[in-house]
Amino acid sequence: MVLAAALAAGSGLVWSSIPAWTDLGTVRSRGLSQSDGRRATGIVFEDLDGDGFRGAGEPGIGGVMVSNGREVVLTDASGRYLIPESAYRGDMDIFVSTPDCYRAPLGADGIPRFAYVHKSAGSSKSLRFGGLAPTGDLPDSIDFPLIGTRCMQTFSVLVSGDTQAYSNLEVGYVRDTLAKELAERDDVELLLIEGDIVGDDLGLMPRLLDTLSLAGVPLYLVQGNHDLDLDADSDADASDTFRRLWGPRYYSFTIGKVHFVVLDNVEYPCSPTDPSGRPDARWDHCAEGKDYDGRLSEIQLEWLERDLEHVPEDHLIVLNTHIPIVSFLDQASIKHSEDRVERLYEILGYRWIGDAWTQGRPALALSGHTHTIDRFEPGDYYAGWADASHPFPIPFPQIVVGATAGSWWSGDFDSDRIPESLQRMGAPRGYFIFRFEGNGFTETFKATGKPIDRQMSLSLDSPAFRDWFERIRDWSLEDEVNRDPVPPGSDNTLGDSHLLTPADLASTDLVVNLWNGSRGSRVWAWIDDRDPVRALRTQAGDGEGMLESPDPHALRRQLSVLRYALQSGDQIRNRIWNGDLGNRANGFELLGGVRRQAESQRPLARWQWALHSSHLWTLPLPENLEEGSHRILIQASDVHGRVFEESMLVEVRTPQDSTDPFVNDPTDEPYARRFQPVP
Repeated sequence: MVLAAALAAGSGLVWSSIPAWTDLGTVRSRGLSQSDGRRATGIVFEDLDGDGFRGAGEPGIGGVMVSNGREVVLTDASGRYLIPESAYRGDMDIFVSTPDCYRAPLGADGIPRFAYVHKSAGSSKSLRFGGLAPTGDLPDSIDFPLIGTRCMQTFSVLVSGDTQAYSNLEVGYVRDTLAKELAERDDVELLLIEGDIVGDDLGLMPRLLDTLSLAGVPLYLVQGNHDLDLDADSDADASDTFRRLWGPRYYSFTIGKVHFVVLDNVEYPCSPTDPSGRPDARWDHCAEGKDYDGRLSEIQLEWLERDLEHVPEDHLIVLNTHIPIVSFLDQASIKHSEDRVERLYEILGYRWIGDAWTQGRPALALSGHTHTIDRFEPGDYYAGWADASHPFPIPFPQIVVGATAGSWWSGDFDSDRIPESLQRMGAPRGYFIFRFEGNGFTETFKATGKPIDRQMSLSLDSPAFRDWFERIRDWSLEDEVNRDPVPPGSDNTLGDSHLLTPADLASTDLVVNLWNGSRGSRVWAWIDDRDPVRALRTQAGDGEGMLESPDPHALRRQLSVLRYALQSGDQIRNRIWNGDLGNRANGFELLGGVRRQAESQRPLARWQWALHSSHLWTLPLPENLEEGSHRILIQASDVHGRVFEESMLVEVRTPQDSTDPFVNDPTDEPYARRFQPVP
């Protein structure tokens, strides 16, 4: 994506490439007079033979947007553009907004080459992961080859939330989930990752991107708060390594009637002021050492306004940020929401007047960051948003797309040796497939390793589950130093959660976690041949705050993690990365930290528990359910009218006269004889 700035003096064509992981493409110098190297000019042309050079007969492309991150100009009929000297900044990205029916050439790493990163003096200090070397003056000519493609009105893209690999081991998890499933598809035009590509270690990014490149589709990135140079002293330098490895922090491109806009709303280090620059206690987290905040810069908003001036009003604008405009679990958090939301909405034509929105452009906002799936529809509103710069309902659809990493690659291993890592609201790890038709869209969540028609999980909130949960919860609240190191319960002690007594029926709810459920979803239950009954959503999104609505299916996995107890005497050195694999793996690695010794099985941290959700439905089981076995069929429809099914079997049995009502007494002679060793 990034055009390299190594240019030789003198006239003629000079091409330069950077080898190995950072093969960032080329810049053309024609030896043209450039006054003082402060004027950005060049040609956008159709690269008919795909060699990166403009050869005879390769036409310039007129009417293409080119930007320096603030100004936006159009190429003339010959494909030439000029961003005047007066618009020069020593730190800026020059990029083309790839138009419909064209694509940028791809490097071997899958990164589209559509931008030139310019930082005349380089990073202001030495950064751990390299930052940016000085680029000096602007090249004489910055040319952008584009490749003609078929024009599409219908197409699909794959959108992933946080891959967030903290180690080479976790890069392998990304490879064996997202990268593997992407490589097996032939029906998507590109992959878009909504930030937190890695977990602070930017040295992992080249390997991760190379793994994703096997699919052969363009890879577009949003920068997340874990993709920064954390040792930078200013926001101006914090993205330098990301820009070197990937390209611009914000940009746009068009396919059909869909205009994709990628924005950088992670300010780091952030300032303890409101968006107008006044000190405000709500941003005190920015005064307590280096921290980040969800805030779009004014220069980006100026660029966005100018970019959209050249986009037809009937095109769908797809905004992509790492930090959501709003979210459910972090609804009252300034840090985890977008500060400049009113200005953003105004640029899209939405203004809150009285108690209603003016009609703006067709729009969709996508994001990551929270490791949850949130599908907000126009009219949704939660009480906490007023504390997070959003004191009004949603004006257009907004989707937090979850995380490929799930809940930071936590939990026990599945059968493929990948951490189960259920997300914070109980959905499995996964990604979305968006299908665009004209300026409309349909999104489908895909849990990695599961069939695409699997869209929900079912469980029972029974007296036995609540007793088990409350005992473990109370233990987790005790002082860690003085409490019993062994939790009071495990997955084994809960036993068969689908086996109920007649007395349980009076206080047992069916719980449906519809992973991409929303205001427009409907959930119905059929128990045997009884009439269908509609389940109720636990959060209406009508202005209420966050209510406690536990998901037993997820909590059973999150509160009893055997992986904490795995240990080995081996200290094996990894033969590729030369790291102490035995020491790293002999414990539990999570969020970049490592427990160096095994412990008993134990819960995940409480903030990872699925105790609250915007996509949970419940239904009390009938108190008169007969003793015996029963089938419960669930049908759930989404906002697009599609219907998904899932079922479960439950039993109602009168308990035996035993300490555990559902365990045979091992002293019973027939039971004991049954388990005699085979001679």
